[in-house]
Amino acid sequence: MLFVSDNEDTLIGNPTIEGAKVIATSLGEIMGDKIIVFKYKHKVRYRKKTGHRQIYTRLSINEIVKPGE
Repeated sequence: MLFVSDNEDTLIGNPTIEGAKVIATSLGEIMGDKIIVFKYKHKVRYRKKTGHRQIYTRLSINEIVKPGE
């Protein structure tokens, strides 16, 4: 983690904070928007249209634990 803060303390990592944790729950996988890939070469009649959808994992952040807790 780079930065942890509450009402009293502020911790800034350089580059990270050792011992800090994020506790999360996976909500499943979803598919992103479709990406169109179109390849074209002029004068040679070459055209190819493909695409794909990236799979993402949805997370729910339950708790952020500071070091030493």
